[in-house]
Amino acid sequence: MAQELRTAAARHGRRLQYVTIAWNSLECLVALIAGFLAGSVALVGFGFDSAIEVASSLAALWRLRRDADEGRREAAERQTLRIIGGCFLLLAAYVAYGAIRALLERRVPEPSTIGIVIAALSLIVMPLLVHFKRRIASRLGSGALEAEARQTRICAYLSAILLAGLGLNAWLGWWWADPAAGLLMVPLIAWEGSEAVRGRTCCD
Repeated sequence: MAQELRTAAARHGRRLQYVTIAWNSLECLVALIAGFLAGSVALVGFGFDSAIEVASSLAALWRLRRDADEGRREAAERQTLRIIGGCFLLLAAYVAYGAIRALLERRVPEPSTIGIVIAALSLIVMPLLVHFKRRIASRLGSGALEAEARQTRICAYLSAILLAGLGLNAWLGWWWADPAAGLLMVPLIAWEGSEAVRGRTCCD
């Protein structure tokens, strides 16, 4: 019975990853197009973040497909954790680069209604995915899947930052709000990445 429950949890986990990949692919496409049209560094950075999320989800999906094989499960767990950690570090680099560039160039982007909509939708979708992903990670006892869920949570934080930045720029002309907030996220993202690369999780 325990194995049947584990198999069912892994199957549900794979479905969640398919949803995540589909959503982030759409999010990436929309954010990049809207970002380039509006000249928004934040939106373009958010689009690249979504691409990194897709890579992380693919790694998690690979881990889930090996859950039934106990002999390969532990090795897959370690490798997936390192891949996701690398994705965290790439994400930190993208956010830092985009934020610093935006502040140095003092480039004021055009208001982007599409960007505001995609950020608002992401702020709804991502927390839901985090909730269900963490349940699956807990049932499978997987630190790698827990790390991937935390990356999705960070994406939700970035959605909130993006929404605030785009909104403040559109309504108050505070062009610096988004890059400044983005810089505050970099240490957290980088720490999560370094912990995952070293094979540590929140439960260690």
